[in-house]
Amino acid sequence: MAAPQNTFKAALARGDRLIGCWAGFGDAYATEVLATAGFDWLVIDGEHAPNDLRSTMQQLQALRGYDSHPVVRMPMGEDWLIKQVLDAGAQTLLIPMVDTAAQAAQLVRAMRYPPDGIRGSGAALARASGFSSISDYTLTANDQMCLLVQVETMAGIKALDDILALDGVDGVFIGPSDLAADMGYLGKKADGPVQKVIQDALAKIAASDKAAGILAVDHETAETYVDWGAQFIAVGIDVLMLAQTARNTMARWRDD
Repeated sequence: MAAPQNTFKAALARGDRLIGCWAGFGDAYATEVLATAGFDWLVIDGEHAPNDLRSTMQQLQALRGYDSHPVVRMPMGEDWLIKQVLDAGAQTLLIPMVDTAAQAAQLVRAMRYPPDGIRGSGAALARASGFSSISDYTLTANDQMCLLVQVETMAGIKALDDILALDGVDGVFIGPSDLAADMGYLGKKADGPVQKVIQDALAKIAASDKAAGILAVDHETAETYVDWGAQFIAVGIDVLMLAQTARNTMARWRDD
């Protein structure tokens, strides 16, 4: 029996547009609620949300059987942590702050078993192998791994051509907020110079054999990014959705 097909990776390869949402509560119950909305993919955020390995695994379990594909954003691209998250059942990782092709190449290796990589082969006790019920997991898992790297500094923008040339990188996700900060526009990601860099980057990625991704919670901005070449785009953040709806509800009562 082979490793399960990564439907998200296959959809990116077909060129499908995929609409996603950020899952930032660090809670399986909330993430399962998001899945009922029918998003194509959901980011289990380990960088800026209060997730650890166990809460990440619980959300992977909660999403099983739903059409929303889990994308785990790691806090950093450490080999040992990648191994743990993959063993917990993740197939698609989003890695922040990738500034060089060398970084991206190491991430590719960390997600693959030898001889293509360095992933430890102790899958027998792992959720990823169905606890040894998927007999050919280690022999077939490499092809189902999907790596999305976040380019969110000018160093990463300058290295974009080299990153796009790498086998094993499936998509490049532009991080507008950190990119703006790195450019000297902290909190001003909508400013013209930042938007020009984003536009050029999305176009370059879209012209390659990789998929271009980005986050935009404003609908008009999201549509603009799609026009610029974004293929997989996150259009909401669950924490903000709750906060904004709650505040708007209370504001209506205050105004009465």
